[in-house]
Amino acid sequence: MRRAIVLLSASLFTLAASGASAQNNTPHNLILFIPDGLRALKVTPETAPAMAEVRDKGVNFKNPHSLFPTFTMANASGMATGHYLGDTGTFSNTIFTGYMSAPADTVVPFIENDAVLGDIDEHFGSDYLNEETVLKMARAQGYSTAAIGKVGPALVFDHTDRADKPGLHSIVIDDSTGGKNGVPLSDETKDALTKANLPLAAPSRGENGKAGDAKTPGTTVANTVQQAYMADVAAKVVLPMFKARGKPFVLVFWSRDPDGSQHNQGDSLNTITPGINGPTSLASIKNADNNLAQLRKALDDLGLAATTDVMIAADHGFSTISKESQTSPSAKFSYDDTPKDFLPMGFVAIDLAKALELPLFDPNDKNARVADNAHPKAGNGLLGKDPAKPDLVVATNGGSDLIYLPNNDRKLAKRAIEALLAQDYVSGLFVDDNLGRFPGALAMSQIALKGKAVTPNPSIVVNFRSYVAGCNEPTNCSVEVADTVLRQGQGMHGSFGRGDTMNFMAAIGPDFKSGYADALPVSNADIGMTAAKILGLTPKPKGDLVGRAMTEAMPNGATPKATSGSVKSEPAANGLRTVLNFQRVGSQRYFDAAGFPGRTVGLEAEGGEQETAGK
Repeated sequence: MRRAIVLLSASLFTLAASGASAQNNTPHNLILFIPDGLRALKVTPETAPAMAEVRDKGVNFKNPHSLFPTFTMANASGMATGHYLGDTGTFSNTIFTGYMSAPADTVVPFIENDAVLGDIDEHFGSDYLNEETVLKMARAQGYSTAAIGKVGPALVFDHTDRADKPGLHSIVIDDSTGGKNGVPLSDETKDALTKANLPLAAPSRGENGKAGDAKTPGTTVANTVQQAYMADVAAKVVLPMFKARGKPFVLVFWSRDPDGSQHNQGDSLNTITPGINGPTSLASIKNADNNLAQLRKALDDLGLAATTDVMIAADHGFSTISKESQTSPSAKFSYDDTPKDFLPMGFVAIDLAKALELPLFDPNDKNARVADNAHPKAGNGLLGKDPAKPDLVVATNGGSDLIYLPNNDRKLAKRAIEALLAQDYVSGLFVDDNLGRFPGALAMSQIALKGKAVTPNPSIVVNFRSYVAGCNEPTNCSVEVADTVLRQGQGMHGSFGRGDTMNFMAAIGPDFKSGYADALPVSNADIGMTAAKILGLTPKPKGDLVGRAMTEAMPNGATPKATSGSVKSEPAANGLRTVLNFQRVGSQRYFDAAGFPGRTVGLEAEGGEQETAGK
């Protein structure tokens, strides 16, 4: 079993040569706090006082960027390694692995699962990310490390560690702790939990885990019980243990809220408003904020606050789900679990099967043929005469989907692109450079999806339409079409709209400026590189798609300059063209929004650069 590990720590040995710590040679600790799915502009002194305090007294990263596709596992890989997805191969939450993953019993596994991650690691040379994580490097230097919180992304930070290996291991506590798939706890950790009167098994989400259905609203409570346990473990067990060891530490705390509650909220069944701005979503933001406040109080009580950096970075923003389309053939069918005229789960797979005249099979139902007026169980699809050797694979994710062509069939790619361009729910297409260029689509290399990844590269990434409804602030009231089992009015992410790419980011501590508003673009890949710099670590990258250390936020750090521009594809026959708005620091791009003008929140049609997509 892979061991999860936690993220930040202070560098005892080389910190003096890196960043602001060179000023005093004092080893510093680092806590990375991830409020999953927190929109940047939802943080106020009223909604999230603890996070607002870090932002206002420390560094306010005013120009933040999630990595696209804007999903949890993708961005966890960026934070953990400092690399973009073309290097990490974590292209989304559900990916095509090219082989049957035994724990998931499918070739298209959902990878927010410790057992699945371990299986993928074994298949891809013991390290599917193909890049060292900051936690692994810190652990190798003898730091105390831990990863606590949401199952899946927590483990990514040191996923290749094994309990049977010699040496130090990270403390990993997530949803699976105490179960058969959980990372084993050391005797030291078990004893400490018992002394703190905390159970050795993590509680479930309970009512918060109920998503409802087309007729029954989802949850109306935040994930308070499970996260109270995680926060107690961090504050009452792990931090005191680390202090007693007398060494610097790195701690990653991945808060499932507000993400989990925004996904499942029952405030807005089948209606766009209030969407993810109802009372349940607000309660989930406050829940995550309470967890941060508890951790910072523990630092104060233990006398660790002055020597600990706290970095906050949400993995992505959030949007309300729309299931409406005027063009989709799938929306014209009748399904038992889908309201009339709404898009069913798996609409991309259904529509492509019809357009390409290929049989559709369900990789989450032992490759059974999908009947007419039915949809794949999890939305994923295998298209072709033989599901064991599919011509096309659809990995369903939410605000964007991944399409794989195992045979690299350029003619089939062209037909699929033409079919997608005809759908009103599509807003932008990105195609594997190896397939060539296509009118209406941009190359994946333009968005850092082509690198040294060892997992199969998607052939086509499909971004879905987004728009604004419910308030005057676009990034707080984004609505997007989503390929998901969740309902219209509930929450999702994954798109290339600014509502999903604008995540909350802030930092405070001895290695950061005080009261500083950073206007430069920053990304989740920068989180990993900044952590490495603070810790004095020296990564040895295999790929070139790396973030930058955010030196402008550090005392006496360099402040680079930024520019902006756009890239446009050649227009398709129907006039649609994919446009990408970006900012640049040096040679590094930060992606604001992309898609078809008029169909993506925050997308500006005009800009400086232009790519000519080949005919």
